[in-house]
Formats: sequence, structure tokens, C-alpha cells
Amino acid sequence: MLTLADELGHLSYTVTGDGPPVVLIHAGVADHRMWDAVVPALAERHTVIRYDLRGFGESAPPTGPFSETDDLRRLLDHLGHERVRLVGCSWGGRVAVDFTLTHPDRVHSLVALCPPWPGYAWSADMVAYDEAETAALAAGDLDEAVRVNMDMWLRGSARQWQDVDAALADQLRGPLRTSLVNQDIVGTHSQGPTSGDITTIAVPTLVGIGRLDIADFQDIAHRYATGIPGATLAEFATAAHLIPLDAPTELIGVLGPFLAR
Repeated sequence: MLTLADELGHLSYTVTGDGPPVVLIHAGVADHRMWDAVVPALAERHTVIRYDLRGFGESAPPTGPFSETDDLRRLLDHLGHERVRLVGCSWGGRVAVDFTLTHPDRVHSLVALCPPWPGYAWSADMVAYDEAETAALAAGDLDEAVRVNMDMWLRGSARQWQDVDAALADQLRGPLRTSLVNQDIVGTHSQGPTSGDITTIAVPTLVGIGRLDIADFQDIAHRYATGIPGATLAEFATAAHLIPLDAPTELIGVLGPFLAR
């Protein structure tokens, strides 16, 4: 991977293919590798940019206050891209939304896959998940914290582990562990999501949701799809929360024509 260094450390990124630029932003339990299965197809027609958010994958954890949207802007400036297509999953989806709100002139189109909603009133299941993760980390049991997150974000509440490709669990476990190790320092320094109004988003927008995802994110996806003018909602029947891992072929089928607009 290549690196972009600044006063807070460095961001690692990779560039594949040629054509109109597309930026893929990973989930908060993963890193840039969660897009591995979709990159070859996208790179046939696009310059595909992937990067690790601070404290994820190969990017250093922050050493001071930072903004995910500022990081993305600096990366695009470094690469010389004035306007891009953005695709983000989960927390990466919210980063993509925030960047679109903050820098609308730099976004050609937006794809937000199962993004969170700032200030959402989470269900009892989500609260229980958060408490279990917090307890595991407080006890110094990183393995248990990884298990809790794998159950929530990869397996999901609507299926059993025998229904999940074991290779996906192997692929996610390392990046997830890194994210948990750096979670506190990232949370301390991140300025968090913007408070912008999604009804002002004026670029073509696609909102994606896995039908096997938990009810909270089903509701949130519909909020985005109805709140962003002209947005389209795409549902992925075989996916839980991490659509690029669960349903890469179906995702490529949706992204291809949308990104070609």
C-alpha cells in the first residue's frame, strides 16, 4: 500500500484500475480489504481508491483531533481528484454521507450501504451488544470482544454460523481485532459525524441494506432513502450488515450501472 503522511501519522491507501475515480470506504469493523471481491470488476471501468481510516488496517491511529472528512479531502487532493464517486459501508457509509454534506462540489454520486444514523435510539438488542463488547474490553478479553462483534456484524441475528462462509470470518477477524485495539484512541480524537441536513444532498444517491441485517439498520436505511431527495433503496436478500463480504456479486450488479451514470 501507499501512504499519505501528515502531522497525525499516516493514511494507507491503494489505487487500482483506470477511469472515473471511485472511493471505497470500509466499515468500522473492517479495513480496505473488505472490498477485495468487488474491486476487480469495478477497476475495469474506474480508478478504484481504497484507504484505511485512521486506526484501521495499516493506517496509524491518530495522535490528536482529526476529522474523517478532512482525511478524505486531503487524500483526494494528494491524488489529484477533484470530484469522485463515493461508496461507503456502515461507518464508511456515514463518512461518505458526511463528506457529501461537507464538500458537495467534490462528489459526483453517493452510495451508502447500511450507514448508521447519528443519535439513533438503538433497540434493546443493540444496547445488549454494546454492553457485551464494553464488558469484554474492560476485562481485557479481546478474543471475546471479537466474538461479540463477529456475531453482530458478520453472522447477524437472522442466521446461524453454518450459514456463513467460514472464509469470511477468517478474512474479518484480523481487521476487526485491530479496530478494537485502537477503538478508544480513535473515539477520543475523532470529531465524529457532521450534523448536516441530508435533505440538502443533491447528487445521485443509492442506499443499500442487507435483508438479514438487524431491524435498527433496516429502519435507518429507509430513513436515508426517504430523506435524501431522489435516493434509491437497494435491498440485498442474502446479506447481513457487511454487504461487500456477503453479496459481492449482487453488489457489483447494482454498482456497475449506478456508477456509470
